[in-house]
Amino acid sequence: MPLSLKQMKKIIAFAGSNSKNSINKQLALYAVSFLEDIEATVLDLNNFELPIYSIDYENEQGIPKNAYKFLEYIKNSDGIILSLAEHNGAYTAAFKNSFDWMSRIDGKLWNDKPMLLMATSPGGRGGATVLEIAKGRFPYMGGNIKAEFLLPNFYDNFKGRNIVDEKVNNRFRETVTAFKKSI
Repeated sequence: MPLSLKQMKKIIAFAGSNSKNSINKQLALYAVSFLEDIEATVLDLNNFELPIYSIDYENEQGIPKNAYKFLEYIKNSDGIILSLAEHNGAYTAAFKNSFDWMSRIDGKLWNDKPMLLMATSPGGRGGATVLEIAKGRFPYMGGNIKAEFLLPNFYDNFKGRNIVDEKVNNRFRETVTAFKKSI
């Protein structure tokens, strides 16, 4: 029996990058493609531009509306797919800035939503460092990481909107399935 819209789970998916051609967004979209009977909203950090966080700005002008808007998407979801880009071994400036602003509204900004946390990069470590940072930090911020996935050497392993190595693709599908069961 098909699910009605009222029963359908809602997830948000996004990349921790503001690149227009983000490989992490491509990976997040690929994950979404395996989620049947789930309403997915794909977000883009570029649609939620924010000034660089500073306490002076917050005290003088308050928290920008885009931080509230993004946080509402999190709160209104049943789960989160996030694929983190890695810049110099850490979060991108755009993601960290969004994260900082939202944490000023709600210190537990992830709201205990089940998360599929991923990373990819052109290199052989696939964003392993940023994924480890997030796994260590997000639980303190209400993160409920249910599944994780790393894809190294993106340009070798992802072609035509697919992971080309069958073993890696099967592991990816199992990871997405585990996430889906958690929401």
